[in-house]
Parts: sequence; C-alpha cells; structure tokens
Amino acid sequence: MAFNKKDKFINHLNNIAINLKESAHYFADYKLKNVSDLKIFSETMKEYETKGDTLVHQVIQDLNNAFITRIEREDILSLTMSMDDVLDGLESTAAMFEMYSITEADSFMIKFVDAIRLAADEIVTAVELLASKNLLNIRNHAIKIKDLESNCDGILRQSIKQLFISEKDPIRIIQYKEIYEQLEEIADSCQAVANTLETIIMKNS
Repeated sequence: MAFNKKDKFINHLNNIAINLKESAHYFADYKLKNVSDLKIFSETMKEYETKGDTLVHQVIQDLNNAFITRIEREDILSLTMSMDDVLDGLESTAAMFEMYSITEADSFMIKFVDAIRLAADEIVTAVELLASKNLLNIRNHAIKIKDLESNCDGILRQSIKQLFISEKDPIRIIQYKEIYEQLEEIADSCQAVANTLETIIMKNS
C-alpha cells in the first residue's frame, strides 16, 4: 500500500520527525562554554519541546475528527507519542545540564548524543518513506535505530563502571549517573519508534 504524500497524517508525522531531528542536532552541536550558555541551551530545547507538543496536539485533534485514516489510528498515535518521548527526553536532559551546572560533556555523554542524533536522522528518513510505494525500505532504518539503541546499552554499562572508578565526589556520581541513564532512556524511546514503524510495515505491506 502507498500513502499519498498529501495525506494529512503523513505530513503531521513528517513535521514531528523533522522537529525531532532539528532538536537532536542542536543538542549534539551546541557548544557549552559557561553557565550562561546552559540557560540558552535549556531554553532553546524547551522551545523545540513546546513546538513538538503543538504538533502532537494537532495529530490528536485531527484523529478525533477523522472518519477514515490510511494508517490505523493507534499506529499514528503510537508513532506520534514515541517520537515525542524522544524529544521530551532531550529537553529533560538539557534541563539537567543547567540544573547541575555541567558545562562540559564527557566522552560517554558525547557517544550517547551522537547515537541519538543518528537515530533521529534514521527516524526522519523512515517517516518520509511512509509516503513511498515500498514500505519495506523502512525496515532497514528501523534496524539501524535498534542497533544504535543496543550500542547505547553498552555505553551505559561502560559509563557507570568508569564513573565509580574515577569520580570521588558522591554528588557528582549521582548527577552523572542520572544523565547517563536519561540518555539511555532516550535511546529506548528511539527503539520504540522503530518498533512502531515495523508494526506499520507489517500491517500495510
């Protein structure tokens, strides 16, 4: 089955995915130098998150008013909410950086964020393919997202192990561990997006 590129819900999903990608790239590329940068970083991520909430509201409103949808309603909603969970996680992590006055990401945080950025790129490509004739192409991108999440599982184990070896400040241990775990949860949310995409493939191929 092919979906019309002008389909309202395909366009909504694409807009949500693009906003997510832009936020993930901003998060990954922003250079923190001092505490004042943290405020700008956190506020900008909040703007992305607020825009995402508006886009989600539009999907829900249109779902309530739609008589027939080309993709099943629950799959549209699931894909919408799982993408929104990724963005919510990024915004929450940015707030943690500001709250804990962390102005320099360590190597583990950078690895997490790079993986999440790549996953966001894959999500955009996969959502764009919903409007194409060959939904099976989406599966390759879903697999890549899952591979990136699996890599994040390993990064989490390594980061926490190294944290307890090298960090002596108990407060810093708590703060960094929380951020590591939050970043891994974002990767889990990316995997949830991949799972929903695969469900859509199964139902519509």
